[in-house]
Amino acid sequence: MVTLKEYRNGEKPDWCPGCGDYSVLAGLNKAVVSLGIEPHNLVISAGIGCSGKISGYTRAYGFQGLHGRALPVAQGIKLANKNLTVIAMGGDGDGYAIGVGHFIHAMRRNINITYIVMDNQLYALTKAQASPRSDLGFITSTSLEGATDEPIFPTRLALSMGATFVAQAFTGNMKQMVNIFEQAISHEGFSIVNVFSPCHTYNYKNTPLWFKQHLTNLDNLTDYDISDKYNAYKVIDEYNNLITGVIYKNEKKEIFEKKIPGFSENLPISKMDISVKNDIIEKMCDCFR
Repeated sequence: MVTLKEYRNGEKPDWCPGCGDYSVLAGLNKAVVSLGIEPHNLVISAGIGCSGKISGYTRAYGFQGLHGRALPVAQGIKLANKNLTVIAMGGDGDGYAIGVGHFIHAMRRNINITYIVMDNQLYALTKAQASPRSDLGFITSTSLEGATDEPIFPTRLALSMGATFVAQAFTGNMKQMVNIFEQAISHEGFSIVNVFSPCHTYNYKNTPLWFKQHLTNLDNLTDYDISDKYNAYKVIDEYNNLITGVIYKNEKKEIFEKKIPGFSENLPISKMDISVKNDIIEKMCDCFR
């Protein structure tokens, strides 16, 4: 039986006091323990930013790569060893700006990984610049008269690119967040969970109290059908993306791994003999002769 103690590595996070990322870390640990995932079977791929440090604060395999590159690393790990539970983690600047191209292609592939984004609506690590998630008119160190770009709705983008599990959570609702993490990790296919994770140091608008006053919990909406993609679009627009819960789930779309010719159902690539035979090399060379 897996316990929370097994995921504690003794490292103390150096996030600012009150940062929502503390709750994300606690919620993730609770979710993987609840699912019975042992630390040696879990890999966390992270990018750069406040959120990028998260893999170092839990006892599992971790990789911190370049800014915006958490997803290609996570996909490579999953393809090399499909038996591992792979979770990519990052922030809204990391994932929806420099990393948005990787985000789009991971979704259209429907590779079997989970992507958790800690969304604080700005670049916090570099002292509060406007991010793709900053509200129109939001004042930051790079938008002294207010942000002029419309914010990205990652949920709407995810639906349009074929993500098969789309959800949002709020660090102020731990019970729901843990439940969403459990569902996302258990889902076969690409799962995106955008987490509203308030920054107490730089974001004076999108505070925990502000979210509590403006968020709508889909769990409280009667007859909401998470399999209806078009209704999901409608709800996102109706509530201006300020919703939490599972927004959309598709269990019928085939995952990327099963589409690859020769991809073993049982043996991960990391256990295979991938040496290239001489006859194959000869055939390759013949193409250029």
